[in-house]
Formats: sequence, structure tokens, C-alpha cells
Amino acid sequence: MGGYLIYFAIIILVPLWAQMRVKGSFRKYSKVPASSHMRGAEVARQILDSNGLYHVGIEEVRGHLSDHYDPRSKTVRLSSDNFHGHSVAAAAIAAHEVGHAIQDQQDYAFLRFRHTLVPVANIGSNFSWILIMIGFFAGISGFVLLGILFMAAAVVFQLVTLPVEFNASSRAMDQVVSLGIIRNDEERETRKVLNAAALTYVAAAAVAVLELLRLVLIYTGMQRND
Repeated sequence: MGGYLIYFAIIILVPLWAQMRVKGSFRKYSKVPASSHMRGAEVARQILDSNGLYHVGIEEVRGHLSDHYDPRSKTVRLSSDNFHGHSVAAAAIAAHEVGHAIQDQQDYAFLRFRHTLVPVANIGSNFSWILIMIGFFAGISGFVLLGILFMAAAVVFQLVTLPVEFNASSRAMDQVVSLGIIRNDEERETRKVLNAAALTYVAAAAVAVLELLRLVLIYTGMQRND
């Protein structure tokens, strides 16, 4: 019983802690003005143009920290705070999303692999638990195994997301430094924002792996009982 309590504490508290770190870092560094005084949208445009990505658009999107790059429409979408913000946080996040656009341009292998996994990962996320619960209640181990396989596809997607996100952050740092968007004394703050954002992906992947391992152990127990 104690082991289950520890397990559930981990899968609940780890993502919560990561989210708090992200929000805390963003809140702190969104109050620190960047020396360039550029808005996030201007940072994104300068990096895009410097890399020949004139065709990639920039749009404002609703939501808090809802920033993302859409490879289908070739658009960098920035939340209002980062689109209009002149802060170190806004510059860091805008540069990170442009990092994905550069990955797309250069046909970055992990990004392509992640795109191919999207349909399978969506199916896995939506149907894995349905199959697993049917298998548990009906005592049909085959359904449990099928659910685990679907869930494994979703876990692989999350694991592949890690190098994609870390690489985008690395590209972001290189760009804002080389283009003079941030000064040397701002590198530490910029890196903190990017690292905090990466924590959410690390936490999500860690929790997904733990859950998958737990289900595999349950399945092997069912097989032994059979």
C-alpha cells in the first residue's frame, strides 16, 4: 500500500513541481526587460529572417504560455504576453519556437520522427486506457497487452519530444547570442527560462515511463496467474 502511495505521489507531484518551476521562472523573468527592447514578435522575425525563413509567419494566439510552432501552416504562434512583451522571458520563448521552425527547415530527424508518430500517439493516448480497463475487468490479458502497446507508442512520442525541445532551446540560445538580441549578462536568465520550460517535458516523459512500467508489471503478473 505504501508503495502505491509513493507512486501516485510521484506521478502527481512531479508534473505539478515542473509546472510551478515554469510559471515561476516566466513570472520572474517576464519582469526583466531585455536590453534590446525588442518585442517577442520582433525577436522571432529577426531570427527567422536571419535564417532565410521569410515565408514563416508570426501570429498572436490566446492563452498563457500557449506558444508553439505549427509546421503545417509554417507559423510561429506566440501568446499575447510573449508576442508584445519586451522581457528576457518573451525573447527566450519566441526564440525557442523559432528554433522549431529552423528544425523544420533543416529537416531535423527527431522532429520528422515525432511528426510521423503523431497519429499513433493520439490513438494510444485516447484508446490505451479503454483497452486496459476492459482487459482488467474482463480478465482478458490480450486486451491489456494491446492497451500497453498503444500506450508505449504515446510514451515513445514523449521521449522523442525531449531531444526536439532541447535542440530547439540550444538553437534559440545560439541565435539570440549571435544576433546580439541579448547581452552576455542576460544569457544566464535566458537559459533559466528555457531550462524551466524543458522540465515540463522531462517530467511528463518520466511519469509516462513509470506508468508504462507499472502496467507491464501488472500484465506479467496476470500472465503468471494464468
